Amino acid sequence: MVAATVAAFGVGCGGGSKISTKTTVAPSEKPVIKDATREELLDKYNLYAQNIKTVSATVVLKPTAGSKYSGVIEEYHEVKAFLLAARPSSIRVIGQAPVIGTTVFDMASDGETFRVSVPSKNKFLVGQVAGEFNSSKPIENLRPQHLLDALLWPEIHKEESVLFEEFNDDTARFYVLTVLRGGYRTEILRKIWFDRADLQVSRLQTFAPKGLLVSDVRYSDWQPVDPAQAGTPVTGPITTFAHNIRIDRPHDDYRLDLQVSKIVLNSDIPADRFLLDQPVGSELVRVGEAEGNKQQ
Repeated sequence: MVAATVAAFGVGCGGGSKISTKTTVAPSEKPVIKDATREELLDKYNLYAQNIKTVSATVVLKPTAGSKYSGVIEEYHEVKAFLLAARPSSIRVIGQAPVIGTTVFDMASDGETFRVSVPSKNKFLVGQVAGEFNSSKPIENLRPQHLLDALLWPEIHKEESVLFEEFNDDTARFYVLTVLRGGYRTEILRKIWFDRADLQVSRLQTFAPKGLLVSDVRYSDWQPVDPAQAGTPVTGPITTFAHNIRIDRPHDDYRLDLQVSKIVLNSDIPADRFLLDQPVGSELVRVGEAEGNKQQ
């Protein structure tokens, strides 16, 4: 038996033959690599930025945050929300608790002032969108304008400087457009990532002066837009919309996953739908206006 085993092993290894293992990846598992020029990608991005005027959506919000995040929103793993957004800067988001359907928060912004009503805390927060007041209170860090910026993209103008590059990793390949901020010192304003499997936007990064990463938004699950649910027709060949959106705000210490279940583009939204008045008897909190208290 020993001799037979040795003989068999010798046949398999003799004659200079080598033992090797090959792993074959099914063609369907390999991403299709598509080519595009800088100008084609700019046109594709601006098509969305210029032609999507309003968004009406039913979504599920899943908040996650670090050590600073505690309070009313963290009490729920998921929050169903009704979202309205309109250019240039109007947004309204009403979040409801699962199953029981009570309002968890009601947020609105007109681009200058944001308002947040939290019925369970009997508080009504008001603050300036342009102000950056990092707070340990989650309802003061989660602002409606952050969602608006993720849904309605700013246009890239011809006079803006835009760099073009490729980026590859172990799972995918990308094109990256880097929009620069001019002035006395050139800095990165925005990075736009296109997945070369389908040339869809997969990531938008926004930077403040001195290279501060203020927003990192990832897009996936692009699905066809249902014409039966469309409002005013979307001009141009816009046929899809991302149904999974992840918003990371590293300096606000939170992350928000947004899953779209229903979407309507360019419907007429009355202006009064974006108005949010302070509920009677609620406590008014002016974010960033406390006397001598920088944190608040």
